[in-house]
Amino acid sequence: MAGEVTVTIVGNLADDPELRYTQGGIAVASVRVGSTPRTFNRSSNEWVDGETVWVRCTAWREVAENVAQSLTKGSRVVVTGRLKPPSAYQSAQGEARASLELEIDEIGPSLRYATASVTRRARDGAAQVDSPWGGDQVEKKPSGNKAEAWANPAEAPTDEAPF
Repeated sequence: MAGEVTVTIVGNLADDPELRYTQGGIAVASVRVGSTPRTFNRSSNEWVDGETVWVRCTAWREVAENVAQSLTKGSRVVVTGRLKPPSAYQSAQGEARASLELEIDEIGPSLRYATASVTRRARDGAAQVDSPWGGDQVEKKPSGNKAEAWANPAEAPTDEAPF
């Protein structure tokens, strides 16, 4: 949508993702991401942690299910989404506070200090592959004829010419 503020946050998950379903059966996952800025203090020659910023992030539908299956407490993540207006509340000690909320567009593990294995989910049982020319996905059809290698770009090329 026009006029929405899109931000990217890099931080750690405070808790395991909380997966729930609406009455209509739509999956919703909530996660809290904490990001602590670090600065180098030249006078003391050491790193100093700043105040942690906590952001409540919400994912919907398939993204929500993928988040719940893939991420756990402490995971370092990169989150991109639309910032929502802050909601004001009062803490248990009576302090006035505001919480940042983000509606997730994309989320994934940070590969700066870790590795990840990606498993693509199949839709409706059919194998889906990205078209090498961009745009829509194409359904991969098995082909036993090598002459059709140029007609089906999703197959791995061979050293033999297909003609």
